[in-house]
Amino acid sequence: MTTTIRGLMGAALVVACFGVAVAKLPPPPPMTDAQKAEAEEKKAKAATAAEAAKAAQARAEDRAAARYFADMKAKGKQVAPPQVPAATAAKK
Repeated sequence: MTTTIRGLMGAALVVACFGVAVAKLPPPPPMTDAQKAEAEEKKAKAATAAEAAKAAQARAEDRAAARYFADMKAKGKQVAPPQVPAATAAKK
């Protein structure tokens, strides 16, 4: 029982010290125009990379599905094609 209380007291002390340390940090200085431009460029690059990753994921899923259907056809098993909602089919 005392071990649990000591552990809780230690955890409370750590949380309190962390809270005090964070509360005393000064606010960050305002961004300059160069920093703003750099941040926008970084955001654009991240969006481009995310879109490329999304396209790669879609291609990989299509390849996996095509291979699955080909394997099932080779084994002589009947597999119904997936039911794709109209909104998803329209995006491709």
